[in-house]
Amino acid sequence: MLAICLNWIYIFCTTACLGFGVGKLVESRLHYRIRHLDSIIGIGIVIVTVYAQVWSLFYKVGIAANVVMVLLCIFIVLLCHKEALTILQQKKRSSSKTCTIMFIAMILIWSYCTSRGYMHYDSDLYHAQSIRWIEEYGIVKGLGNVHVRFAYNSSFFALSALYSMHYIFGQSLHCVNGFIALLLCVEIFRICKAWKRKKFVPSDFARVAAAYYLTLIYQEITSPASDYAIMCVVFFIVIKWLAQLEEVNDSNNVTPYALLCVGGVFAVSLKLTAGLILLLVIKPACMLIRERNWKNIAIYLCLGLLVITPWIARTVIISGYLLYPFPELDIFSVDWKIPAQAAALDAAEIKTWGRGLNNATLVNMPITQWFPNWFHNMLPAIDKVIIIFDLCSLIMGFIYAVVTICRRKWERLDILLVWASVASSFLFWQISAPLLRYGYAYVLLLAVLTAWGIFAIIRVILDRCFGKKRLSFDQVICLLLLIVVMIKIYSFVCFLSSSYQLPYYIKQREYGKYELDTFTIEGITFYYPLSGDRVGYDAFPAIQRKMDIKLRGEGLKDGFYQ
Repeated sequence: MLAICLNWIYIFCTTACLGFGVGKLVESRLHYRIRHLDSIIGIGIVIVTVYAQVWSLFYKVGIAANVVMVLLCIFIVLLCHKEALTILQQKKRSSSKTCTIMFIAMILIWSYCTSRGYMHYDSDLYHAQSIRWIEEYGIVKGLGNVHVRFAYNSSFFALSALYSMHYIFGQSLHCVNGFIALLLCVEIFRICKAWKRKKFVPSDFARVAAAYYLTLIYQEITSPASDYAIMCVVFFIVIKWLAQLEEVNDSNNVTPYALLCVGGVFAVSLKLTAGLILLLVIKPACMLIRERNWKNIAIYLCLGLLVITPWIARTVIISGYLLYPFPELDIFSVDWKIPAQAAALDAAEIKTWGRGLNNATLVNMPITQWFPNWFHNMLPAIDKVIIIFDLCSLIMGFIYAVVTICRRKWERLDILLVWASVASSFLFWQISAPLLRYGYAYVLLLAVLTAWGIFAIIRVILDRCFGKKRLSFDQVICLLLLIVVMIKIYSFVCFLSSSYQLPYYIKQREYGKYELDTFTIEGITFYYPLSGDRVGYDAFPAIQRKMDIKLRGEGLKDGFYQ
């Protein structure tokens, strides 16, 4: 826990400095001030991730990358330290003792969870080795030919490599997922304002969904799996978007929506399946085009390109394709390209695995045939209820959209756009590879956004029937949520009772250890497991099985081909 807290302090300082620096540029160029500290840190995470990816294109991501980043932070502090101190002092004055205690409790809880728990299977399969390759070489041509999963190229692995700091702590830390979960938790606790205002708003429903998601992953947050990061980022974007719509005096400001869309581009670099969340771009695009603000359109497009270009460049270098695994987008003629058949097979395996078929030859099976088996065998009971409600939500949402358009209720379009973005993401997930951890955010957000519409109707009916001189319907819901929270706290206490004896109060739980053998190709030793397919982090380079590897040159840096 101690090593994690020290690592988080470093992550906080660097992301806050860089986020604040970019925030000042936004304020000076776009005339919008980013007020919340969690938003500043969110921007910092995007900047640091882009920085790590750009650095990896030229050199390994290690001490040198961190030294340069720290120098950039020092430069920003020297330039803007007075304004930064003013903001921190304002935050300190506005925070009550209760909030401070709650924040400290959140840090302790999430550092505890991040220090131990369940290491995801895929982390010892390829996540750890992906991070290690970035630490040792930055980028290697044709790395996907060694293991096709290296070609997935989530930007999260570059971020994890930047903050792993094995040269300081004596082990490769994997704390970034825990930090992102903590950041989302801070945003979730703004739901406490609902009791004071005696009214639930759409963003509160999204916060409830995010809180439920965090109660599902706290035992696995120690793993550097990109699935958790992308789901937290999607929750964060949707909550912030809804909260901006609820701003009385600032809901029509285009800048926050445009910046959140840049955050959506960042989400795509974490995991390609988040692409449909970018349907949100319709709102700021329409606002800017209506104003004929071509200058700002160019600025936001450049920001989006700045975020996505390093990720695309890494994908091309690792796999030979613009996007992987999409062999149809075969526009580069390079010798390290993964064979099209291997890429197509990989894509088919992802889909069939998510559908519970575990047979790539069944990839074209109609949804009417695989859905019943998936529904009955792949889902826990509570998730079956949520999926049924989601499917009903698609019908209700379509009817709501038709009524909105026919009656020209244009004030509903904003919330309808958010619903449509989430619903489209859910449909894409459901049709392609519906493994729950790939799309839990879409599953939960679609349900709660529809629930908010039903809730709003019930509230109007109750107000008309009984008036407002009573315990409000919203407060009743608050009490029910508190009961659910108590149940979840009990499950966390059970986790504490089963894990408190583990020796991870100073250091973090390391990657798994496996019995490995070796083979040599052109003087280079490769490791592979004697049983199973997991290799962990320490042995490097390691692959899931003994295979014929073709080097493009004399060393690993020159890359691989088939």
